[in-house]
Amino acid sequence: MASPTSAKKQPYPFWLGGVAATIAASITHPLDLTKVRLQASGDKRMVESLKKTVRTAGVRGLFDGISGTWMRQMSYSMCRFWAYDESKKIVDPHKTGEAWRLALAGSMAGGIAGFVGNPGEIVMVRLQGDFAKPPEKRFNYKHCFDALFRMVREEGASSLLRGVTPNVFRAILMNASQLASYDFFKAELLGLGEVPGINYTFRDNIVTHFTASFAAGTVATTVCSPADVLKSRIMNASGPGSTSTIAAIRLAMANEGPMFMFKGWLPAWTRLQPTTILIFLTLEQLKNGVDWSRAKGFTAL
Repeated sequence: MASPTSAKKQPYPFWLGGVAATIAASITHPLDLTKVRLQASGDKRMVESLKKTVRTAGVRGLFDGISGTWMRQMSYSMCRFWAYDESKKIVDPHKTGEAWRLALAGSMAGGIAGFVGNPGEIVMVRLQGDFAKPPEKRFNYKHCFDALFRMVREEGASSLLRGVTPNVFRAILMNASQLASYDFFKAELLGLGEVPGINYTFRDNIVTHFTASFAAGTVATTVCSPADVLKSRIMNASGPGSTSTIAAIRLAMANEGPMFMFKGWLPAWTRLQPTTILIFLTLEQLKNGVDWSRAKGFTAL
């Protein structure tokens, strides 16, 4: 008879990470919307961009393109969490938790998920950035599926790979920094023992999950900012010659200087930080729920 302990060692459902990411992204969508518009449009300040959105489209406008966000999370995020767990089995079969092994597993997962999730990424960016454009330049997609079908029909199937290079590069950086650093910081906190001065011992609970995810969010924002900016600009562009990463870098360097790579860092951090925290807190609770259901004899999960 299998013990509760052995039941907990069973793999978690592959879709768990996608569900956690979708919940988190839905809550932080207004901040993500603002980040994309700052990166892809002429908006200069986060608060001013938020006010502009509310002024022109109402409070509902803060959730423009949320169907694209859901599509992206249930393709890219579901794939990356699954691929990360599978990659760890390959590069860290003895579960040593070494930082370089975790980073390698995260990079492998990011490369796979970045490619698989690229269409959803384009749809999300376009839906979010549409209302920041002049009316004559808008795509006017109705929802994520309309965007996907129209892209293929009007721009060809190759349009689904627009910006795939910076997107995969960003995904590699994101997963190597976010997923790997969360596991690393969590393991380090659990191994600290009693912390001098505050007489507190980190345990596998919400305090540890929050602290580790906060650190992971800051690391991920800084590491991913350059690729994130390039990805948003290329995916929002259209027409011949608009997909070149090198051309986008040259143009931005000439017009804005090297600091363009960190344009929108504050809204990106403001968005990614709560998103990262929400993702991992939700994921840990979903895992607890799966463990509880298995302990009660429910085998569907």
